[in-house]
Amino acid sequence: MQQSPEPQPAPEISSTQPSLELPADVLAMLKHDGAGLVAAIIQQFDSKEVLMLGWMDNESLRRTLTSGRVTFYSRSRQEYWRKGDTSGHFQYVKSVALDCDGDALLITVDQVGAACHTGTHTCFDDRELAAVVGSRGE
Repeated sequence: MQQSPEPQPAPEISSTQPSLELPADVLAMLKHDGAGLVAAIIQQFDSKEVLMLGWMDNESLRRTLTSGRVTFYSRSRQEYWRKGDTSGHFQYVKSVALDCDGDALLITVDQVGAACHTGTHTCFDDRELAAVVGSRGE
């Protein structure tokens, strides 16, 4: 019979290590949907072009805020994915802002390669819908 190894004490977390949770002030401002997610709009930092929309929970937002790379939560696969790890199409974080209602994030990035999983530059390429165009005078 093998002996179980001696239990090891939990490692101490020093003040130089990143927090394992989001700061309380950020948590207080976030308003999640029923699945615990917040919409994350991804925008190219210099051109202001909207590239895509993804979803984040507290952990994917924490990873994004502390790593310099965007991490999403996949609703279909129910797992985290960091943009570019498999495609090579990286998103380097430039800024992160929360909207006034706390239910959407605007993340500006330096996009390397295609933003869309289909291989197009943005997820909105060739997807324009017919709409009546309004003007201020009406």
